[in-house]
Amino acid sequence: MLIYNAEIHTMDSAGAVIKNGWIEIGGGIIKGIGEGAPEHILGDSIDASGKSIYPGFIDAHTHLGIIENGIDFEGDDCNEATDPFTPQMRAIDGINPFDRSFEEARKRGITAVASSPGSANACGGEICAIKTNGKCVDDMLIKICGVKFALGENPKNVYNGKDETPITRMAIAALIREGLYKARRYNHDTDSYLSDGEEYDPPEYDIKCESLLPLIERRQKAFFHCHRADDICTAIRIAKEFSLDAVIIHATEGWKIADILAREDIPVICGPIICDRCKPEMKGLELKNAAVLNNNGVKISICTDHPVVPVQYLPLSAQAAVKGGLGAEDALRAVTISAAEILGIDDVTGSIEIGKSADLQLYEKNENPLDIMTEPSLVMIDGAICG
Repeated sequence: MLIYNAEIHTMDSAGAVIKNGWIEIGGGIIKGIGEGAPEHILGDSIDASGKSIYPGFIDAHTHLGIIENGIDFEGDDCNEATDPFTPQMRAIDGINPFDRSFEEARKRGITAVASSPGSANACGGEICAIKTNGKCVDDMLIKICGVKFALGENPKNVYNGKDETPITRMAIAALIREGLYKARRYNHDTDSYLSDGEEYDPPEYDIKCESLLPLIERRQKAFFHCHRADDICTAIRIAKEFSLDAVIIHATEGWKIADILAREDIPVICGPIICDRCKPEMKGLELKNAAVLNNNGVKISICTDHPVVPVQYLPLSAQAAVKGGLGAEDALRAVTISAAEILGIDDVTGSIEIGKSADLQLYEKNENPLDIMTEPSLVMIDGAICG
């Protein structure tokens, strides 16, 4: 298949825009990109005259499918709030791909999301990046991105109500440290056994430690739910103690310490943006947050935290960040390639480049893809037209 006569916004590292070009798609992958008219036009090709192509949008932090639309407790599988430290929980085991919100995401050009356990626990479990089209989540999976931790008000409130630990920020951090230390020791003991099975015994199997090994070995990222500036600094402290590849989710008060986040080279998933200050630790919510972070050199993406803000309003969230001072091109990058880079899926999606998935959306040339009144005329995921 070819899409030709299109203005192509690649969102690649150079920010290239091909004013009149073509994209060749085969096997769900981008096989070629060129300028001008293609040599041969196949029968199933699409003439995109007068239209612009962008990569599909990516929402870097949601609970899509793990908190189902309009179903309440039966469809809420986000928090295993019977134990404050649950790295062994996997979001992929709680996602229902038939939740109607997936369709709403596709219609608005959102082709991939990170779906995450919640923030009731100091450690909630594994985060997965998935495409928004499919019937079985295994077929939709891009990769397991990392493990979700949470600092601050949410674990405090949940476990204070149970009269159990943790009920302080100190206890939350202590639980995280304890879990990471055990995993580090478990890793050491496993390595000792593998290097000399006669001298050393294997450690007793521990599913929590096993789930944290990819973080200890920096094969996956540690995602920290933080709103307040002091909680963000605690996340940085823990990440440095254990040499973790850290990402901050929310960072509501990130604008207060943008210089520190830049110094430590820690990326931020900003959001939700178009919401109220619904709890004390969000009192510092400012529309300028993404702009201040970006202007200080922090890599940012923008999220909805669906269902806090419905996933289809990701482009509107990015547009709100533009109102707060973020550049329009930076806002587009925040929901395409920068989101992919932060999640570690930029080898698969996030930009229009040869070898990547054909996750694309088509607009009229005069349309702003972030505008609330705009919808793509075509959405493609893995080369299949789905919206």
